[in-house]
Amino acid sequence: MFTGRTDTPCCLCGQANTDSRIEVPPRAVTLMENSGPIAWQDIVSPVTLQFCADDWELVADLALEMGHHPLSRCNVAYASFDLREDFEALLNETKEPNQTELEARLRERSREVLESADDPMTETRDLVEATVIEVALEELGVAEATAD
Repeated sequence: MFTGRTDTPCCLCGQANTDSRIEVPPRAVTLMENSGPIAWQDIVSPVTLQFCADDWELVADLALEMGHHPLSRCNVAYASFDLREDFEALLNETKEPNQTELEARLRERSREVLESADDPMTETRDLVEATVIEVALEELGVAEATAD
């Protein structure tokens, strides 16, 4: 559903001007502020988080130096994601969404980035995103799965 908003503010401070963005799996929404009313199972895309220049510095240090994620401080209202359309009410059926394929794909991409951390072509943004994904999925207790 289009709400008229075309840009996403910094998920930490709400500032409109952002410099960097990362994607995290839908389940990671549960680690964010104000996530209670959101059914993460209904999110059908990676969740995009954007950061202003000042906050990006903090996020990069947190991920790369300390091996942690900033998600507990991110406001989910500033995240960008797509929700599946609700045809269940029309069809009188309940479908159980399966996020394992998306999570496995993101985790595999993260592992590839972390393995190539010493490569000069690997960007800091990619390393931060990979670290946040790995740490978040580990904290959530998401089991290893393979993407087909």
